[in-house]
Amino acid sequence: MSEAADAFLGAVGRLVNRVGHWTPPRWAASSASGPGSRADVVYALVQRLADAAADAEGRPRRRVPRLDNDLALPDQLRVLAADLLAADPAEPVLRAAADDVRACDP
Repeated sequence: MSEAADAFLGAVGRLVNRVGHWTPPRWAASSASGPGSRADVVYALVQRLADAAADAEGRPRRRVPRLDNDLALPDQLRVLAADLLAADPAEPVLRAAADDVRACDP
């Protein structure tokens, strides 16, 4: 695995570890880093990762379903991170994705 892929996976793992135990009220709280709830901020990241994977595969972008239960967001994040890695994007794409994950402050 490349250094960029390792950095990306590490960033995703740290974010999932930070938010994976949150309760619904914690997800619903306002985000300190942008408009909307903490769940909105993480969902937007999930969508950006899905878009990056679609671009790397040369397929159309599609909307990631927003599930009724925000407790599923860490799982969605893991799945979309795996999808991006499976798409085998260029190193700059992985570095940018890692930066995006690290900048996510729900």
